[in-house]
Amino acid sequence: MIDLKAEYQLLKPILEEEIIQVLEKASYIKGEEVALFENNLAQYLKVKHVISCGNGTDALQIALMALGIGIGDEVIIPAFSYIAVIEVVCLLGATPVLVDVDADYFQINNLDLEKVITAKTKAIIPVHLFGQSGNLEELLQIAKKYNIPIIEDNAQALGAKYMLHNEEKFLGTFGAIGCTSFFPTKNLSCFGDGGALFTNDDELANTIRMIANHGQVKKYEHEMVGINSRLDTLQAVILNHKLNLLSKNLSIKQNIAIQYLNELVSLSFIQLPKVYQHNLHSWHQFTIKVPDHQRDKLKSFLKHKGIETMVYYPKTLNQQKAYTRFRVYCPISEDLCKGVLSLPIHPLLRKEDINYVSNSIKAFFHAKN
Repeated sequence: MIDLKAEYQLLKPILEEEIIQVLEKASYIKGEEVALFENNLAQYLKVKHVISCGNGTDALQIALMALGIGIGDEVIIPAFSYIAVIEVVCLLGATPVLVDVDADYFQINNLDLEKVITAKTKAIIPVHLFGQSGNLEELLQIAKKYNIPIIEDNAQALGAKYMLHNEEKFLGTFGAIGCTSFFPTKNLSCFGDGGALFTNDDELANTIRMIANHGQVKKYEHEMVGINSRLDTLQAVILNHKLNLLSKNLSIKQNIAIQYLNELVSLSFIQLPKVYQHNLHSWHQFTIKVPDHQRDKLKSFLKHKGIETMVYYPKTLNQQKAYTRFRVYCPISEDLCKGVLSLPIHPLLRKEDINYVSNSIKAFFHAKN
């Protein structure tokens, strides 16, 4: 799905000298490179504040804590997503309210969302799944109507953009708080764990910084309950360099997606991913839908061809044992879990790789018919 070893070999000549400098200074925590990275990412996203943290899950939890969300509160989330989004809500004692997604873009269904808003609803977390959003304008209008803050889970869509009122902005910068992950497979990734939050609100930014640092306003002065979640200096060095490559890499992935679409458009047996009209997609994943219980057979067939694929995700959030008490009927999400399959898409893929994957998929369906 992604060649991390090859990526490292490309970056090795650039990174090793700076990594050694950090080691020689023994500046492992809160080194100057961390602040530099936060400033660089803030400039890239055109947002006032970027606060780094230990990972993307921490980013979501810190965002909820910064908004004061806890026991008795409800948080609306999509049923089709990675587990972190429900996990953090439950860890704080709040109640996750699950909503189905749409079949074409895999994003939270705004019509269903508005139906479940109550006086207890304290936040909405749209997940910009696979690298884009759905109808973000409509979602923002709903949130404004009911005065509910939005926390954008932007872990898969860093660098993606959305056009709103003739102004193109980065996803993650529309809500009260945006959250992302720097996990090794993400659009902007480090060589371990890392995450960040973004906001244009000065007061929220101060609160987020305190929460991420044990609730401290200064050393040994703790004003609120916090956690210990920091991006270490070595990861900041890596991220600073990789940030310079982000736009180029996203452009390469957009071209790869176009090649896949052109190669596979003749296959009526699968549904190709669609791009919502106002999005510049980051193509974190290229996810097809395979009908008629053929998904697992196709996955196995491709594996024998030496092609790695992934199922994101095999179960809805409320089908997971830990969260069955929040079971609601989400037929589209449940259907997606049975049919989605993500193909390799990363900047080091060659045209012949894309052709090989595409031709192998064609061979599978032609053999079936």
